[in-house]
Amino acid sequence: MAFADLTNDFVFRRIFATHPDILRGLLDDLLDRQGEQAIDAIEYLPSEQLPLVAGAKLSILDVRCKDRAGTTFVVEMQLIHHPGFVNRVVYNACKAYVGQLKSGKWYDTLTDVVAISICDFEIWPDAMQKAQGLAPVPMLSRWNMAERGSGNAGLLQVQYAFLELPKLPARRPESGASQWAWLFVHAPELTEVPADLPVVHREALALANKATFTQEELDAYEKVRDEIQQVLAIAEARWAEGKAEGEAAGFTRGKVSTILAILAARSLPVSTELRAHIESCDVPATLDQWIARATTAASAEEIVTPGALPGHERPMAK
Repeated sequence: MAFADLTNDFVFRRIFATHPDILRGLLDDLLDRQGEQAIDAIEYLPSEQLPLVAGAKLSILDVRCKDRAGTTFVVEMQLIHHPGFVNRVVYNACKAYVGQLKSGKWYDTLTDVVAISICDFEIWPDAMQKAQGLAPVPMLSRWNMAERGSGNAGLLQVQYAFLELPKLPARRPESGASQWAWLFVHAPELTEVPADLPVVHREALALANKATFTQEELDAYEKVRDEIQQVLAIAEARWAEGKAEGEAAGFTRGKVSTILAILAARSLPVSTELRAHIESCDVPATLDQWIARATTAASAEEIVTPGALPGHERPMAK
């Protein structure tokens, strides 16, 4: 028995966009809706399709639904931590909230919106939180507006939940949202449905059994898988390129700072024109020459090659 990857958009929608009971189970666990707070019924709403990476085929497809109380839930599977990701989540949640209000209707007709993002990356890495003196953010985090002094969480109209899959503990969890995270991470490694899984989790995993796929569904699954790999390769290449450019820029900025620091330490005045000229240089060898000259030059102007600055051209031979 082989299971498909639940983070694959085709499989994600096959399970959660067509089986409301399974989606309710996911929502109840991620939002801790138990007992009287459990979601009793949902109605699917039209989803939106948004570009993920410019030039790539893969798009973000969300699953939207509304419960009997009118609360709208927007559930997304995210594979890449692209720039502005959290801002986009907030924007779309707020757009879903204000989009309910039709012309001539009262504001009290607006109902709550909950945006849920299942992420195959870390949004708030523990190391980053520690470096900033902040508490670590758990694998499943829930967010809403609260009054700063009292902590009163009275503004619940727009709420957010993030499930960061890389934070899944090595040991298999026993219940709740962590078991969903475990399925998202480990389903492709399984060869059978674990007997001790809760019923709703077992139903979700059974729908990921590739033996139940038609040939058309297998083709669709593999097509999305290939597109995901393409997007990940593009994102990795862009990240590596940006990192290299950033390191190179930081390297040259360090040399520029060294030149200016030497001149300042020697109390040599630097004109605005000369400073701009030094800061605009991105050739490491030239900057190294200027660093060497800065230690002995009688004036700041002497560190640059004659003729490099406007108004300092070499005199022509007569």
